[in-house]
Amino acid sequence: MNLRPSSKITNNQLNRGLNYVIADGLSAEAMVVFTSGTFLTAMAIHMGATNFQLGLLVALPTFTTIFQLASIWLVQRFNNRKLITSVFNLLARLPLIAIGVIPLMFSGTTTIQVLLVLLFFQHIFGDIAGASWNSWMKDLIPGERLGSFFSKRSRMAQTLNVTLSLATALSIDYVKTNYPAHEITAYTTLFLAGGVLGMLSVFLLLRTPEPEPAVMDGKVFILFGKSLKNKNFRNLLVFNSLWAFALNLATPFFAVFMLKTIGLPLSYVIGLAIISQLSSIAFLKLWGNYSDRFSNKTIINICGPLYIACILAFAFTAMPSSQLATISILVAIHVVSGLSTAGINLALSNIGIKLAPKNEAIVYISAKNMFVAFFSTIAPMIGGLLADFFADHQLLWNLQLKDAKGESNIHILNLQGWNYFFIIGGLLAMLSLRLLAKVKEDGETHKNKVRIHMRAALRNKLRKNVGREMADNLYAPSLAVRRKVVKLFKTDADVAGQQKIA
Repeated sequence: MNLRPSSKITNNQLNRGLNYVIADGLSAEAMVVFTSGTFLTAMAIHMGATNFQLGLLVALPTFTTIFQLASIWLVQRFNNRKLITSVFNLLARLPLIAIGVIPLMFSGTTTIQVLLVLLFFQHIFGDIAGASWNSWMKDLIPGERLGSFFSKRSRMAQTLNVTLSLATALSIDYVKTNYPAHEITAYTTLFLAGGVLGMLSVFLLLRTPEPEPAVMDGKVFILFGKSLKNKNFRNLLVFNSLWAFALNLATPFFAVFMLKTIGLPLSYVIGLAIISQLSSIAFLKLWGNYSDRFSNKTIINICGPLYIACILAFAFTAMPSSQLATISILVAIHVVSGLSTAGINLALSNIGIKLAPKNEAIVYISAKNMFVAFFSTIAPMIGGLLADFFADHQLLWNLQLKDAKGESNIHILNLQGWNYFFIIGGLLAMLSLRLLAKVKEDGETHKNKVRIHMRAALRNKLRKNVGREMADNLYAPSLAVRRKVVKLFKTDADVAGQQKIA
C-alpha cells in the first residue's frame, strides 16, 4: 500500500482507484445514514435534548467548516493529501465508535452533553479531511469525466441511502414498539455500525492513488485572500452564497409547513422525501453526462428555474380544499424538485472544482465551502427570528362571484406564516440566477441548445419505444424550433448534428 503521491498513474491504476472512490462513497453514505439526520434527531430527543441543543446539532456541520483552513496548512506543510485525508477521516470515525461503545463499557447511557462534544470533534476532523479530499479528487479525476463520475457515485449513494433509511426506520419502529427499554441501545448500535463502516471507507481511500500535487507557496490567509481576488471565482462565490441563503431561508421549513400548516401525517412527509430522492437518482446520470458534454452553468440555468418554481409552488399547496388535490400537487413538486436538485447540486460541486486552479484547488474549494456554509447557517436563523412576525400577518386575495343562488368565494392567494418565506426565498433565488451570468466557464453552451438536444433525444427514445409515426405526431418539432437549431448550431459538426435532429 503506497502512501506517497505518484508522479505517474496508469489507466489501470486510475480506473481501479475510481472504483475505490465509489466504494468509499457507499461506505461513507451508510455511515451518514446511521449517524445523522432523522435518526440523530430522534436519538437526541429520546435523550432529553432541549430545543437549543437540537439547534446545536443542526448547526455543527456548518459551524465547523472554518477548520478547513487547517487542512490548507497541512497540505501545504506535508504535500500528501492521501495521508491527511485518511488520518483525519480515521479520527472523525473514532467519536462515532465511542458513542456506540460508551454505554457498553459504563453503566447508564451517553448524555446529550457528551454526544454534542463527540460530534463536535467528529465534524472538525471530517471537515479537515474533506477539504484535502476535494483537492485530491480535483487532480485524480479527469476533467472530461468529472460530471459522469460524480453523478454515478451520487446515484449509487442515494440509492443506498433510500434503502438503508427505510430498513433502519422500520427496525427502529419495531424496537420502539416491542422493546421500548432498548430504544437508546438501538440508536447507539447504529453509531457503532456507522463508525465501523467509516473505518472501511478509510481503508478504501488508502488504496486509492494520489497524483503528485503542485507545491503551494505562501501563508494560509494570504492564499485564502488570493481566492477572493480572483474575479471569476469571486463571482461564483457571490452567486453560490446568495443561492444558498435563498434556499435555506425556505427549504428547512418545508417539513414543518407540511406537518403543521397542511396537517399531513409524518409517514406522508417521509414518503414525499423518498419520491424526491428517487426522482433525483433517476436524473443524476443524465445531468452528469450533460455536465461533461456541455457545461455546469448550462445545467444550473436549466435546473435552477425548475427548483425556484417548486419553492414558489409550496406557497399555494395549502389552498386546495381537497386533500387529494394537495397531495397531488406536493407529489408533482417533489418529483420536479428531485430532478432539478440533482442537476444543481452536481453542477455547483463540479463548477467549484473546475474553476479552482490546479495548484491551489484546496484553497479555492475551502473558501467556497466556508462562504456557502456561513450563508446556509444564517438563513434559517433569520427565518426563525421572523417566523413569529409573519405568523401574525396574512395576505388574502379572493374572487367573489354573485348569482341568483347567492355568493361564492374563490381563493386566489392566501399567504400566512411560512408561505412568505417561500415567496421571498424564490424571489432571492431568481436574483441569484442573474448573478450566475457573470461567472465564466470553459465550454459554456447556451441553454437553448441543450434543450433542443434533450428534445431530440426524447424524440429518438419515443421512436424506439412507440414507433416512428406516433413519435412524430407526439413530438413534431415546430418551425420555430428548427430555426433555433440553425441559429445555435454554427460549426460543421453542429450542422451535421442538426441534420440528425431534423
